[in-house]
Amino acid sequence: MRGILLSFAVVWAAGPLPASDTPIDIYIGTYAKGAGQGIHRLELDRKSGTLRSLGVVTEAVNPSFLALSPDRRFLFSVSEVSGGPGVAAYAIDAQGGLQFLNRQPVGGNGPCHVAVDPSGKLLLVANYGGGSINALPIDSDGRLKKPAAFVQHPRPGTRVVASRQEGPHAHSVTVDPAGKHVIVADLGLDTLFSYRIDPAAGTLPKAGEVVVGPGTGPRHFAFHPNGELAFSINELSSTLTCFRYDVRSGKLTPLGQVTTLPADFRGENHTAEVRVHPNGRWVYASNRGHDSIVQLSVDPKSGAMTVVGHTPTGGKTPRNFNLDPSGRFLIAANQNSETVIAFRIDPETGRLSPTGSTVSVPSPVCVLFRQTDS
Repeated sequence: MRGILLSFAVVWAAGPLPASDTPIDIYIGTYAKGAGQGIHRLELDRKSGTLRSLGVVTEAVNPSFLALSPDRRFLFSVSEVSGGPGVAAYAIDAQGGLQFLNRQPVGGNGPCHVAVDPSGKLLLVANYGGGSINALPIDSDGRLKKPAAFVQHPRPGTRVVASRQEGPHAHSVTVDPAGKHVIVADLGLDTLFSYRIDPAAGTLPKAGEVVVGPGTGPRHFAFHPNGELAFSINELSSTLTCFRYDVRSGKLTPLGQVTTLPADFRGENHTAEVRVHPNGRWVYASNRGHDSIVQLSVDPKSGAMTVVGHTPTGGKTPRNFNLDPSGRFLIAANQNSETVIAFRIDPETGRLSPTGSTVSVPSPVCVLFRQTDS
């Protein structure tokens, strides 16, 4: 335990990666609509904050969410269709291109989110349509083996929001910083499930669960750099919940919840993504409807959250966004306006300001950085 906590402390003390001015690759997962579409590649100039489109790097059907291997040699993608081809593995070549390796079915409808455990031995998959999760072993050459574990969440759903919670809907898989557990946000059950990761066996024994709140619809999840706090973005209630996390047991204890919306907003809204800044001082979340990124400050000891402000994303439906590893830029993907926009992060306040750079990408829904100069 002491070793695990020490590793968290080292990561947190290090804060953001060194501020490099070397351009960084960004892979964009999309809802591909036809021939010639799939996973896109962008480049971010970290001097100017300018984005440059490098086009489609591989054709694929609805490669919505993406994940990298720890050594950044391989990329994995879901194919988000009902009863579709599952998940795919790609090798990343020296020019940043993607070379298809193989594909595996997942045994669950609508795979929507993926993550790789820190050992690089397991790909974890959330299946939204079927309300289930998988663990697929990864070979040393990056190829995926058949699923070693399949976990079906219980039925029925909470039915608080009848149109969205008729059954279980596993929406994301998030591995803790120690690689001990994966947290699964199930929107249909209003519940966060914790499973212990066994990379050698590929199994996912259940470690615990916590109900976020009736009708909240937990969607995505993020850990604080200190490994002791974690955050659930709740799609149906437009709220953000902070938890205390016990790495030994995988237990989550709620600490508090705040709205992601301004007090005077009266329209329809669904939240989507949550990210914690590498310095641990700020949390960001996206609003679809208000079309903004909300910034919150967080007390790393108590978990107390305070809304700092809201920044328009300059487009419609910011389904996803991500922070570059140095913590200097935020890149937002506006799904319905089909734009990807760069924002600079103020190093003192954490506030966002547009760099003025926008690129067009059809239905962008995932932003994945690939750091190569550290």
